Amino acid sequence: MSEMDGKGHAVVIGSGTAGLSAARVLARFMERVTVIERNWTPHGGQQRPGILQARHPHSLTPAAEAGLEHLFPGIGHDLTRAGAVRIRIPQDILVHGPTGWLLPGKTKTSLLSAGRDLMDAVLRERLHAEAKVDFLHGHEVVALHPGRNHTITGVWTRARSRGTPKNPGPRRLLPAQFVVDASGRSFQAARWLAELGYPRPVETVVRSRASYACALLAPPAGHISSWKSLLFTAAPGTPSPQGQLTLVEDGRWSLSLRCGQGTAPPTDHAGLIRTAAALPHPLLHDVIATAAPLGPVHTCTRTDSHWRHIERLRHWPDQFLVTGDALAGINPAHGHGMTLAIHSALILEHTLKRHGTTTGLSHQLHRTLARHIGATWRQNTRTMQPTADTQNKPATWRERLTKRTATHTETTTTTDAHTAMLLPEQTQTPTPHSPLDPRAPRTART
Repeated sequence: MSEMDGKGHAVVIGSGTAGLSAARVLARFMERVTVIERNWTPHGGQQRPGILQARHPHSLTPAAEAGLEHLFPGIGHDLTRAGAVRIRIPQDILVHGPTGWLLPGKTKTSLLSAGRDLMDAVLRERLHAEAKVDFLHGHEVVALHPGRNHTITGVWTRARSRGTPKNPGPRRLLPAQFVVDASGRSFQAARWLAELGYPRPVETVVRSRASYACALLAPPAGHISSWKSLLFTAAPGTPSPQGQLTLVEDGRWSLSLRCGQGTAPPTDHAGLIRTAAALPHPLLHDVIATAAPLGPVHTCTRTDSHWRHIERLRHWPDQFLVTGDALAGINPAHGHGMTLAIHSALILEHTLKRHGTTTGLSHQLHRTLARHIGATWRQNTRTMQPTADTQNKPATWRERLTKRTATHTETTTTTDAHTAMLLPEQTQTPTPHSPLDPRAPRTART
């Protein structure tokens, strides 16, 4: 099947980054794509409900930006035109680590910084221009429709604006030849599949007792600085607070403060200032103390990392793919959620190109996704608290080596310029190889 003779209908559940990226891929191979979103999406970059971590500062890593440029050519220009800010690493960032300030350096790495709502709005605008793509807003999926030979051949939807919990509106069948669940962390598909007799996948959960408080701020009048972002980190495993202040669209600052283990996040501007005062250096505190709040303080306490191991199941329906946070969600502090979502869409594209059809792909797709998720998972969960069923297991040699390397790197960034330049690049590379890289794992023909 080529990009010009695609047939059939695909359904994507969810219109976050994972869903929009998957829809863009499927529009190249399918005759029609429908994106189902349970919430009504606003115009432009206004706040969209349903994204728990949307207020957390978001930046497109180089790997994520390259992936989006492949899926949406010219998207970088569209984002900067909409207000996204280009931040060079480390020239435009002041980083204070566990042992002091990161030595200045120069690399070719940069990020695009903007609010999550603006990023999703720009992607939606591009998809709205696609003749093959339709959006079904204000609807929720309530069940999957099974087909012959263990397949999923559609979804049952219902308008959220109709009826009451005791008298819900009518259900409607939306037939499809391929269904993608990109609905997020809630993973309603577990219940839908259980109704059809499929087992629930084993889930690995790594606990994080940290919580976050986020807010938008207006810089004080006449503020001038040489930086576009401030980042304060703490030693792994310590209860010390961490902070990030980043320039986003319209000249605003996006602030995120991570509170210590088990500490409740602040809920107002005065609380933000008190929390910032506990950072190891007063710069961020002094800056936000004179800034003006641009709205309420948003808190985030659901920061555990989870991975649902669908690749381990022996029985899973064909023509049904789980991606994004519904498959694996990582603590938002690491900033790799969007990168994983975009890379998952690239894996879907490469697989469809090689296989030529959406039939018979589900198991192979989940196995390939698991290989790419694994590297990011190990990198971002090495310092977090494991669950009760794994905390008594001895660390593997890989885990011990990774922790020693990370500790050495963090303690030498203030004295070794070479390490100081390598650290930002390493932290912005969530997987060993991008799916765009010819060295990346490829899906075998089936």
